Amino acid sequence: MSTQYTFLGMSVPQIGIINGLILIIWGLVAYFLQDSENPSITAMIPSFFGIVLLLLGFLSIWNEVNRHHYMHASMVLALLMFLGGVRVFPIDDEMSNLAISSHLILILSGVVFIVIGIKSFRFARLSAESVLD
Repeated sequence: MSTQYTFLGMSVPQIGIINGLILIIWGLVAYFLQDSENPSITAMIPSFFGIVLLLLGFLSIWNEVNRHHYMHASMVLALLMFLGGVRVFPIDDEMSNLAISSHLILILSGVVFIVIGIKSFRFARLSAESVLD
């Protein structure tokens, strides 16, 4: 059995880094696509989540001894992303398509990362149990 869980050939920290980069880019795009003279900083909320996810991904690669702590923190962040995105429902007529899209991206990226994280935690548990046997 391999020592590290991979999904599509990538480790969970690498997936976190890619997920973080996507969120950072989307937040910046959403900020600059706003139709107002004074754009709202709240359009960059996905970027704020992305920065933290990116940092946790890099920290878990650089500091393998504490990787499990960084990955647990990433899972909490992914849960917050999901919960923050879910507040879009029920969809309000006053919300712009850009805001709805940002919420949906937070939901999707949060759920995907949580599922991959849970699979990696189960893999780690099974690997540890097989070593003990």
